[in-house]
Amino acid sequence: MAYWLYKSEPGTWSWDDQVKCGAKGTEWDGVRNYMANNFMKEMKIGDKGFFYHSVNEKQIVGIVEVIGEHVPDPTDAKGKFGMVQLKAVEPMPRFVTLAEIKAEPGLEEMVLVNNSRLSVQPVTAAEWKKICKMGGLK
Repeated sequence: MAYWLYKSEPGTWSWDDQVKCGAKGTEWDGVRNYMANNFMKEMKIGDKGFFYHSVNEKQIVGIVEVIGEHVPDPTDAKGKFGMVQLKAVEPMPRFVTLAEIKAEPGLEEMVLVNNSRLSVQPVTAAEWKKICKMGGLK
């Protein structure tokens, strides 16, 4: 299993919006960055990810799961980008902020710390475990 982080502006698509989709989940579409799209091509059903509220909040608020692998994104008129299907799994008992992540030893190499603009990014197993612990998950 691989781990990921998905960034979303809560005013556009929030954790609450994701949760409302239930078990059927929703398409993670609209990604227009080649690196992020290539990461989505690597995703497999069952992979887990952090749901991150960007802009003003800058915090991890929940856990999502990949339930559909990379397919063409119908919102991309040029046909260059794809999407995956995600469902909400559980909220973080305690939100983990970007400031906390930056201050935590062992997370200084995390993509979120070094390339904060990338909307879809990998998370190592060690980073996943540490952030889950910080957020009150086992």
